[in-house]
Amino acid sequence: MKIQIEVDCTPEEARQFLGLPDVAPMQEALMQQLQDRLSDALAGRDTEALLKAWMPAGVQGLEQMQKAFWSQFAGGKGSK
Repeated sequence: MKIQIEVDCTPEEARQFLGLPDVAPMQEALMQQLQDRLSDALAGRDTEALLKAWMPAGVQGLEQMQKAFWSQFAGGKGSK
């Protein structure tokens, strides 16, 4: 026996029905804060500070991650 139930509702209606909180105002506030911070960082045009905020380890960390990936790929070929 197979029973199929189809529910036609919007995400907001489903959230209300399940008793979940409406997080849209919080998301909008956080996105506004993020946009303000990014605008401030870009207005100063201090790209070095912006890159340090996005990649704390810097270029060396990126190179180390790349080397780790390549070593994993190279090690995977020989094992088969």
